[in-house]
Amino acid sequence: FTSTRDISMPLYEGIGLISEKHAVVLDMGSATTKCGYAGEMSPRCILASKVGDTWLHQATHQDKLYPLLVDFIHQLYFKWLLVNPKDRRVVVVENVLGSTLFKETLAKVLFKHYEVSSVLFVPSHLVCLFSLGVTTGLVLDVGHKEATVVPVYEGVPILAAWQAQPLAGEAIQQAVKADLICRGLVTTGAHRLGETDVPRKVGDTPEYLTEKVIQDISLRCCFVTNINRGRELTQAMSDPSNTTSLTSCLTHMAPLVTYPISGSQLLLIDGVTREGSAELLWTLDGDCMSVASILLDAILASPVDCRKELAQGLLLVGGTTMMPGFKARLNQELKSLLASPKYESVKISTFKMFKPPSQPNYTAWLGGAIFGATDVVVTRSLTREQYLKDPTVPDWANLRFNSVYMEDRQG
Repeated sequence: FTSTRDISMPLYEGIGLISEKHAVVLDMGSATTKCGYAGEMSPRCILASKVGDTWLHQATHQDKLYPLLVDFIHQLYFKWLLVNPKDRRVVVVENVLGSTLFKETLAKVLFKHYEVSSVLFVPSHLVCLFSLGVTTGLVLDVGHKEATVVPVYEGVPILAAWQAQPLAGEAIQQAVKADLICRGLVTTGAHRLGETDVPRKVGDTPEYLTEKVIQDISLRCCFVTNINRGRELTQAMSDPSNTTSLTSCLTHMAPLVTYPISGSQLLLIDGVTREGSAELLWTLDGDCMSVASILLDAILASPVDCRKELAQGLLLVGGTTMMPGFKARLNQELKSLLASPKYESVKISTFKMFKPPSQPNYTAWLGGAIFGATDVVVTRSLTREQYLKDPTVPDWANLRFNSVYMEDRQG
């Protein structure tokens, strides 16, 4: 018989015994918001960045944005995270090219309304590389509003080389809607039961094409085709009188898809819409710009000795890059553009793409979660006391917080 006093029980340190609680990590994109805790592998929730029918990033005045953010963040803390805002530090993953108004209003809501202890703003293109453990890469973020490219060399974003174009998910959804209004058909599916059914144009009843339906069709039905097929589609759509190319496209097009929209109503989505909606990402516009060209322009704008390393570390993030066929098409477009006279001076023949340990739509959040689990969240955060004393948020675009500028002013 052994007394219980002689048994030395092991001591386990649970989360409740840790002095510094895990920080809350927010990545508030134009379409979705990712929210969770630092040190975790995936966000606790991914939800639309809107309150009711109003999108957060569409508010252009602080008076309108402030109450929207109060309601939205209340939902995050008390429905999904279930913690007291005062007990946790906050890490906000932001786009360096994002709105200053949104950033300052978000800081005001967190500090004055929810009284968080500190907030740390981190650039999304930089922290994406934290999930890979590398310090150099060419980060392409294709989200809902726009596609942005920022080269990062040895942990320093090369801001002089950034590129951006409004070629992203929203543009694809607008193309899908335009195609459906032009060629989409609505049927009741009665032909399956042997009854007569005359399809009618969806353009006669555009109320079927709600924002939610268009977004769902873009996600479920559309894909990126190869470069040769894409150019055939573009030529056929731009010149309907050319019956030869149009017949060739229709012969080998993707199969028709039926999409239920209301009760027995079925929306018929043809193969041209499914394949051709994403072609606007790759078609050179009047300024010879496309998703592939802004990558090469970013490399050209970077120092010569950095270019090869950047090309060997391409990282794709953002929800639109998850479209089937996106990576293969991007590789084909890059090789095609490199053969053009404009990019002869690049002197790069191959590109290598990183595969992050997460889905591309929350890679930036994961990088922020890793960054927020380090000591930096304690040493570099903007504390509530500092903010209340001087209610401004440090920003790279503000000369006040530029160290070189301050040194020159102080002599």
